[in-house]
Amino acid sequence: MVHCSCLLFRKFGNFVDNLRLFAKGGSGGMGYPRLGGEGGKGGDVWVVAHTKMTLKQLRDKYPQKRFVAGAGANSRVSALKGSKGKDCEIPAPVGISVKDENGKIIGELNKEEDRILVAEGGLGGKLLTNFLPLKGQKRIIHLDLKLTADVGLVGFPNAGKSSLLSRVSHAKPAIADYAFTTLKPQLGKIMYSDYKQISVADLPGLIEGAHMNKGMGHKFLKHIERTRHLLFVVDISGFQLSSQTHYRTAFETIILLTKELELYKEELQTKPALLAVNKMDLPGARDKFQDLMNQLQNPKDFLHLFERSMIPERTMAFQHIIPVSAVTGEGIEELKNCIRKSLDEHADQGNDAYRKKQLLNLQTSSEPPSKHAVNSRRGRIE
Repeated sequence: MVHCSCLLFRKFGNFVDNLRLFAKGGSGGMGYPRLGGEGGKGGDVWVVAHTKMTLKQLRDKYPQKRFVAGAGANSRVSALKGSKGKDCEIPAPVGISVKDENGKIIGELNKEEDRILVAEGGLGGKLLTNFLPLKGQKRIIHLDLKLTADVGLVGFPNAGKSSLLSRVSHAKPAIADYAFTTLKPQLGKIMYSDYKQISVADLPGLIEGAHMNKGMGHKFLKHIERTRHLLFVVDISGFQLSSQTHYRTAFETIILLTKELELYKEELQTKPALLAVNKMDLPGARDKFQDLMNQLQNPKDFLHLFERSMIPERTMAFQHIIPVSAVTGEGIEELKNCIRKSLDEHADQGNDAYRKKQLLNLQTSSEPPSKHAVNSRRGRIE
């Protein structure tokens, strides 16, 4: 058995995951009509990825959030071809989507030194423009950060994610008896005895309708896109956001979470997933867990209880199902080991070709798998 030490947290005070900027390409230089000289093109504005940069640092360093490239040089007798204006570079973190003001993605920065042109400089004056220079492109852009982690936690508010993580760490995340205890993303690492590290993203809780940007909606879902595995965390006793909302059983919670992921982006369902069934210390939890396992093994027998709009096209097939308790510590070590095992098993399957194949299978398959291979403390279920 692999033993691991605590899960270390880095809490994000003043966390910034979206930034709105103004970018303007430089104006072109004047042409020289009498001698046919051409003005220099205006400089361009680029967003460039740097691994040590954060959006908060960018905001603090450039509080005006305006980026303007240099103007092209005028044509003159000593230099009929004016030189190009100086480019402007916006330093940004790796893992950024760059969008225009309408939300259309211009490009993504996935590794160090990736660069995206966001505002082009204007042409210099030439015969085509009657030797008059053109102005540079003006643009409002949004830098949208998606956290990168090995595992992303998925759960409705009060599923016990913060409590669970505090149990396996010395960290002290805020824990309270109200919804949305976790208001900002938290990144941590599980440290194993062989020095293996697994990063975990604990993100704000979902609610029904998150795909329509209700609650924290897209602020949550966009981050989970970049995680390699999903860890569903559900309360064995079920979930109710408030006295005005429906009570949901643990099984209903899993179905609704699956539907929210599907409606936001069905590719999320191709990610390997694990399930932690929390609060197993509560009275009657054992019987409820047995009922839940029966429902997960035979989902078709219970889906008629749902409104049609709530039923996902495909139910999640969990790699492992682990009953846990943040209060007593039950299942904590097994949870850590299952996370490690699942990541190791899929280490060679994380390439784009595999993901595209899985997505194709998802799109073409109208039937769920005939066998649901999941592990639990109660044994292997086929």
